[in-house]
Amino acid sequence: MDSTWRKLTAEETRVIVDKGTEAPFTGRFERHEAAGVYACRRCGAALYRSEDKFHSGCGWPAFDDAIPGAVRRQPDADGRRTEILCATCGGHLGHVFNGERLTPRDTRHCVNSISMDFVAETDFDAHFKRATFAGGCFWGVEYYLQQAKGVIRAVSGYTGGTVESPTYEQVCRGGTGHIEAVEVLYDPQQTNYETLARLFFEIHDPTQTDRQGPDVGVQYRSAIFYRDEQEKTAALKLIKLLKDKGYNVVTRVEPAVRFWRAEGYHQDYYFVKGKQPYCHRPVKRFD
Repeated sequence: MDSTWRKLTAEETRVIVDKGTEAPFTGRFERHEAAGVYACRRCGAALYRSEDKFHSGCGWPAFDDAIPGAVRRQPDADGRRTEILCATCGGHLGHVFNGERLTPRDTRHCVNSISMDFVAETDFDAHFKRATFAGGCFWGVEYYLQQAKGVIRAVSGYTGGTVESPTYEQVCRGGTGHIEAVEVLYDPQQTNYETLARLFFEIHDPTQTDRQGPDVGVQYRSAIFYRDEQEKTAALKLIKLLKDKGYNVVTRVEPAVRFWRAEGYHQDYYFVKGKQPYCHRPVKRFD
């Protein structure tokens, strides 16, 4: 057992370790509606976002999606149901069901409240980390980073400029200094900065100056915004690896400044539209 795991009570052990079930309608999160993240009670890994929670009437907290890579599925011993476990520590969470038509995703993660803790949105920075990347239209960058293991949230926005609360129209006209960027909130127990930066370099073309595919303009330049020296070192290391492979990388590495969330219609753009990015695609550059 990992020494960083939390000590469990007898009842928590019965459910999380011995795969028990709490009584329906008794869990503290069954009707919980606050904004934040539900994390594993034993190891603290982020599991579910509050925006994916819904009321199913089943008596246990229900979610129609999990944070990418956070939950593992396996058949029950009797083969009748599919168990869900924390992918980090293997703790029992509950069961997953499909085909009930309760949400558009048609999935219900039925989770024991006792298997989880809750991290309020106001406490995110005490538990998780952020990273900011810019590589052309933020729709495509967001699309791929949002699906990476351990990523809780990817937000489209603007950074690098001097104008406060910039609008999309202002950034496109130029003169604000801002570029389209994506701020990633991630769980350091499940991924790390270098892994995300490596993915960033593989979902856009870091050799294009002030453009990405058909999108041309300084607001589409390639940049990494670091928050500390460790992030700066990781970014420069990856750029050197690519240059050693013959890539003429033009990605700028700059200290992070204020990030401004973009307008609502820019968020989760490709997920809402049900389309694929037109100027971003994964390319293995480090193999």
